[in-house]
Amino acid sequence: MPSPILSSRRPSLVLAPVATAIALAFAVAARAEVKLHPLFTDHAVLQQGLPLPVWGTADRGEKVTVEFAGQKKTATADTHGRWMLSLKPLKATAIGATLKAAGPANAVEISDIVVGEVWICSGQSNMEWPLSRSAQPEADIAASANPDLRLFTVVKRRSSVVKTDLDYAAHAWAVASPSTVPSFSAVGYYFGRDLAAALKAKGVPVGIIHTSWGGSPAEVWMSEETLKSDHTYARDILGPYPIALRRWKTSADQWAAAKAEAAEKGERFTQGSPGKPWEPSELYNGMIANLIPYGIKGAIWYQGESNAGRAWQYRGLFADMIRNWRRDWGQGDFHFYAVQLAPWDKNRKRDLATIAAEVGDSDWAELREAQDSVGKVLRNYGVAVITDVGDKDDIHPTKKQPVGARLARIARAKAYGEKIEHSGPVFTAKSVRGRQVTLNFNHAAGLKTLDGGAPTGFSVAGADQKFHAATAELRGSQVVLTCPDVDAPVAVRHGWNDHPVVNLANGDGLPASPFRTDSWALTTQKI
Repeated sequence: MPSPILSSRRPSLVLAPVATAIALAFAVAARAEVKLHPLFTDHAVLQQGLPLPVWGTADRGEKVTVEFAGQKKTATADTHGRWMLSLKPLKATAIGATLKAAGPANAVEISDIVVGEVWICSGQSNMEWPLSRSAQPEADIAASANPDLRLFTVVKRRSSVVKTDLDYAAHAWAVASPSTVPSFSAVGYYFGRDLAAALKAKGVPVGIIHTSWGGSPAEVWMSEETLKSDHTYARDILGPYPIALRRWKTSADQWAAAKAEAAEKGERFTQGSPGKPWEPSELYNGMIANLIPYGIKGAIWYQGESNAGRAWQYRGLFADMIRNWRRDWGQGDFHFYAVQLAPWDKNRKRDLATIAAEVGDSDWAELREAQDSVGKVLRNYGVAVITDVGDKDDIHPTKKQPVGARLARIARAKAYGEKIEHSGPVFTAKSVRGRQVTLNFNHAAGLKTLDGGAPTGFSVAGADQKFHAATAELRGSQVVLTCPDVDAPVAVRHGWNDHPVVNLANGDGLPASPFRTDSWALTTQKI
């Protein structure tokens, strides 16, 4: 009779019985244990409909057999003790099953494994923001128990070299519940919750893998190979880093000396330590590479604040980051949806009337345009517009439920073919007659304003490229602008501010994306 297999939250070890000689016992003990990669734990969600990679470690040359869902596949560990095999595409099931990986000396089992849809959620602090700190989370946390939604969080790790491992003790899938969701990404949770509800009738569970870090720029989520392949990235991103690192080390040494001196004198020392500069690729190395090639449907992304000062560069950088992930995952052009930057007034504490009257340049508006521009060069891409749920005085707006809901709407429409509106009004064309400008939009059924007033946030400019606030009115599915300060309008901008004061939306309540009709040089554009 085969040895019993013990099950636990993480893969458990079972030693094969020692049959006869002490020599054989020593031989078994010398072997490396068969292990599954820490992405494969109890309660995991495996991606349906794709060849499914399963991998782990064992003694080099050791044969490992994986059994799951009626399939049985074998792989041999390489000289580094790593093995990988691929299961045939699986159909979705919300009924938990057991996956077993066995070698000559031991076997591991993980239980309650379901097959469904897996999404990565990544970015900086607004993606990292936990559910417990989002707006009025108590009721959502209390109602969060859901066996069809599983969550996995990657522990933060910076690395100068590619890491394919994860800490076994720190990583495990968890079923959504009041005890597991409070510390999870709020945007990731709300996205997963809404998606799971939409797919429930089809018996399809959802898994969300969260990997993000506050304050991180896009280039730290890209491979060094990708950055080196473009001479502008090599010059403008990779080149300056050693200089920034040396400056930081000098500042850190000075700070440490000042702190020690204060301690000797018995003086209070309140100066904060200088922040270490981000090293290009370090989060790709430490927090993305170790997820590849786990089967996924797509990714959601909330980041850009740290790149706003380089918004023009971001147009190519962000697109190349998505290409980088898609290439390395080797699962085709998987779906990738971004969150447009939320409104935020850098000057803070100003009233909305003052902000609304402001017409001029904005690197945050330029970053939003960069996010939108990716959809012109990449397929299976979308952007959730959140101009109505920002906080003018806080870069971290706490209203995360609408953000996750809008991302889920995009996924339901674009990835799963549901016939629902997924976008707010999108500018398509303008016509000029005298001082009057008429704007047309797609996704404009039931065009309205969220507050019932006249449309706000529009400005026009003549050939002098100087913008002036415009008066706007709704006429069916069009917006008509007039401005007494511009005799011959040439260009229009909408929501072109760090904190757009805008209210245009469609009948589904989805807000219009900020836009411009001109192609004039931007403040972050190198001329």
